[in-house]
Amino acid sequence: MAYIQFLGAAGTVTGSKHLIHTDDIQVLVDCGLFQGKKEWRERNWNDTPIPAREIDAVILTHAHLDHCGWIPRLYMEGYKGKVYATPATIELAGVVLPDSGHLQEEEAEFHNRHKTSKHEPALPLYTLEDAKECLKHFVPVDFHQETQLSPTFRFQFTRAAHILGSAMAAVTVKLAGQERRLLFTGDIGRMRDSKVAPGKVLRTGPEGGARTDVLVMESTYGNREHPKTDPRPEVAAVIRETVKRGGSVVVPAFAVERTQKFLFMLKAMMEAGDIPRVPIHVDSPMAIKAVRIFLQHAKEFSAETSDLIERYGSPLEWPNVFFDETQQQSKKINESNFPAIIISSSGMVTGGRVLHHLIHRLPDPRNTVMFIGFQAPGTRGAIIKSGAASVRIFSQEVAIRAQVAAIDQFSDHADTAELTEWLQTFKEMPDVTYLVHGEPPAAAQMRDAFTRDLKLNVKVAEWMQKVPLA
Repeated sequence: MAYIQFLGAAGTVTGSKHLIHTDDIQVLVDCGLFQGKKEWRERNWNDTPIPAREIDAVILTHAHLDHCGWIPRLYMEGYKGKVYATPATIELAGVVLPDSGHLQEEEAEFHNRHKTSKHEPALPLYTLEDAKECLKHFVPVDFHQETQLSPTFRFQFTRAAHILGSAMAAVTVKLAGQERRLLFTGDIGRMRDSKVAPGKVLRTGPEGGARTDVLVMESTYGNREHPKTDPRPEVAAVIRETVKRGGSVVVPAFAVERTQKFLFMLKAMMEAGDIPRVPIHVDSPMAIKAVRIFLQHAKEFSAETSDLIERYGSPLEWPNVFFDETQQQSKKINESNFPAIIISSSGMVTGGRVLHHLIHRLPDPRNTVMFIGFQAPGTRGAIIKSGAASVRIFSQEVAIRAQVAAIDQFSDHADTAELTEWLQTFKEMPDVTYLVHGEPPAAAQMRDAFTRDLKLNVKVAEWMQKVPLA
């Protein structure tokens, strides 16, 4: 039987992995890391349901860790094939995956040093070297370049507009002489960015006009609508009030796309006089490398970004903006009592340098933690955002006395209204749609909306579920 099996991002927003199985070929679409709750993270240690060596190819939609972060482990499990991705995705994966390997090693070393793991010894899921090694097997595929993986299987990438290089995978499978079209959205970007999310780095809007029989679509914002208000006045007010108190603003931000978007917006606001000229620290080696990669893809920029760079030059040369690459530079940030804006990853506070800033800044009521991205249940970010009195970081309870702000307009995921608008561009509606990459309430509400408003046959995917292709 030919089928799709949902190995991740079913019942949760992380761990995207979808196996296409036919008699002729077995292909993974995305190969992401589970994050958040312990029960999800433990799935990262599970083997694939079929031996990894029997998988023929991996198609990667984009370079966020929850979509690409399990690729090194797949190779450790015996995978011998290629990973197909857009050129920009490969460049970003070359930053994201080694960083993940380094963090995996650091976490294992920490647990071994402090005897905080039930495993003896604690091992990394994969190492920095494992991550570097797997990158040798990535193959660039341009948008709309048809790629034949077997006589019965071909695919091409279309633009998803989520982050730089992000793509939807349009797959055609031949079954018993009949072609079946599948579309995997990966993470799909905003339809209305230019109006409600200023600072957008890339051109707005996912590619429309699809024809497909089976649609596998994300549902991250299925039960929430993005605010339609301009976030800049609220961001400016939070920064002004924090600086007036003598505090600093800590911004946990995804290293790829979100950091760049927020930095570009801050620059425009500072030049307009909307916020005080305090130091801006970008304290994420991965985000800094991503900035350099973004600058190599100027043709992908929005008009707003192109204008900003034309007026003020490369962000790497902006005065009062500090790109803190070394640990020593990072530590110096917390030695200063002068107000500053600190943008650091990880965006959900699951790891990275932001943890050190929060240990120093959370107990001080003069400071503010500003969230500009989705916080998955079970993450430290979600705990801090929920109003908890403390949060556990590096095996210690850290009191939360700082102010907490959440700005929701910066998401790079389309909500239900925007996905409805996108679906209405289809030349042919799918026979069946499977919703993935969403918490259960979000997926259920999106299913009901599409069933009611678009008369679609919509199902919510379940973890490890197999669904027929024919």
